[in-house]
Amino acid sequence: MTKSFSIVCALVTTFIWGTAFIAQDTGMDNIGPLTFNAARFYIGFITILPVALIFERKKIFQQIDLDRKKFFKYLTFMGFSLFLGTSLQQASLQYTNVANAAFFTVFYVPLVPILLFFIYSQKVHWSIWPSIGLCIYGVYLLSNFSDSEVIKGDALVILCSLFWAFHIIFAGKFMEIFDIPIFYAALQGFFVASLSFIFAYIFEDIVFSNILLESSSIIYAGVLSGGVAFTLQMFAQKNIEEAPAAIIYSLEGVFAVIAAWIILDQILNINNVIGCVLILIAVIFSQLAPDIKKIKNRL
Repeated sequence: MTKSFSIVCALVTTFIWGTAFIAQDTGMDNIGPLTFNAARFYIGFITILPVALIFERKKIFQQIDLDRKKFFKYLTFMGFSLFLGTSLQQASLQYTNVANAAFFTVFYVPLVPILLFFIYSQKVHWSIWPSIGLCIYGVYLLSNFSDSEVIKGDALVILCSLFWAFHIIFAGKFMEIFDIPIFYAALQGFFVASLSFIFAYIFEDIVFSNILLESSSIIYAGVLSGGVAFTLQMFAQKNIEEAPAAIIYSLEGVFAVIAAWIILDQILNINNVIGCVLILIAVIFSQLAPDIKKIKNRL
């Protein structure tokens, strides 16, 4: 597997995640966020599992035996991170719009190198601090602070970005050891779907007929985002380190806003646009600045 192939996988993943915000937003007219999540990831699991058994069946147990303890440790960490990240993101869409949700989600970009430093003692480049400052000011311009419901939604998305950061880190560490990306994507989908169903059963009313009413949104978010995109993410992070991968994924905000503008007629005012630009500059700068010296040396 080449790095170019991994980059293509990352870009396709980003496009699917970005456009899936529309399905996530429109798919809760008749069901709650946990019910949507459960249905979405069960669909993703059913979609990906047969593919995994066709292409990876012969090496699944061989790969697990490489380090059973780490295999199930990363499955647990990634499963809970993905469950919390997607659940908070899905819940946030009840209070905020697609544009806000998409852009606040990409806060995981500066969070990834910070968490890598604290978890794996990987040094943080100086550029991360001005990037965080730009992100905070971008949040101020993007968020509607006069609306308490929007503030609540934005807060949920910012919290969800922390768990997305954990998920990206653990995905990268997993792919350094194991080589069953499709099977693992299916397993984590089942993990998230099961947890979502348990909590939906406790906190929401699960009505099958209502789930059917949202079938088109669930199928899109399930097959493409919950299934295909999270599988491609594993392929992407086989050859791309966690921090560079995060900057590519940040483009989901751009795709989400464009999709919301085209499909949902969600319009941004000038302050919102400036806020979006500042956040994008922050996440790009936080990843490119460390390589400027290397680029100059090559020239």
